[in-house]
Amino acid sequence: MKRIYSIGGGKGGSGKSFIAASLGILLAKQGKKVVLVDLDLGASNLHTLLGQRIPQRGLDAFIDKTTNSLEDVALSTTIPNLYLISSTKCSLEIANLFYAQKLKVINAIQNLPFAYVLLDLGPGINFNTLDFFLIATEGLFVATPEPTAIENTFVFIKSIYLRKLKLALKEANMWHICQEEVAQLSKGALKSPLDLINILVGRNLENGTVFKDLLSGLKFSLILNKFRGQVTEDLGEQLVEVCNRHLYPSFDFLGNISYDSRVYESILARNIFIRKYPYTKTVSDLQNMARRLTGEKQQPIQIKALK
Repeated sequence: MKRIYSIGGGKGGSGKSFIAASLGILLAKQGKKVVLVDLDLGASNLHTLLGQRIPQRGLDAFIDKTTNSLEDVALSTTIPNLYLISSTKCSLEIANLFYAQKLKVINAIQNLPFAYVLLDLGPGINFNTLDFFLIATEGLFVATPEPTAIENTFVFIKSIYLRKLKLALKEANMWHICQEEVAQLSKGALKSPLDLINILVGRNLENGTVFKDLLSGLKFSLILNKFRGQVTEDLGEQLVEVCNRHLYPSFDFLGNISYDSRVYESILARNIFIRKYPYTKTVSDLQNMARRLTGEKQQPIQIKALK
């Protein structure tokens, strides 16, 4: 069964692209057919973390109808089983996709013939980013342990729930009777989407329960990147507990990724970090995450270092 993972967060610089590239490589090393889709529209750079030059075609060819198949612009990488769909060659206006264009891209992503589809999203809470995040089988929120990054991540999570609820209300033709409550949630008058669901349940038990089940069906995981020793080891678990208390119990903690200054150095040199430094704690953390995503219990993947 195909699995789609969206990798996002509210703050730039948290390492979303590094995690997307690394997990893609590790899943491919397990023999899975994987495609990375660079949806950091307007700031595409995923190819750099794969040690590749700027791709000459990608999402642009699909949007401008040069090709009718998104699969056709999935380019092979230096890693067997790993492919990349880049948005580097898209116009500067790509960040402001028209609604019809967005739906076209979403439908095409859902029909890609790969076992694993990893979506690397840009920062922020614009509608395009939120809608791309919501098409995933499972959403991965990436944060760093700093308070500002965690606050931004909670804002992003709340925005995801609010966007999903808005779309569901419109689809059920109930938007007109809930606009005031949704506005209160957007402005912070309501603490969480759970408060809004309770209001809907109070008005109409049947409809409220439907929306409650809808949000409960969302599956999310949290990743803490650039983790350092001075941070409490169970910080991620604590954050997930807060999410499950104020939202619905669908959050999991995927793990910590240890900080390593050589990650930045590798990006500058266009080296693939997990290939150049395979025996680091950071790579071990990433391997554990990749195994959790596939549900496979196996020995750590050994990646040969570059000569």
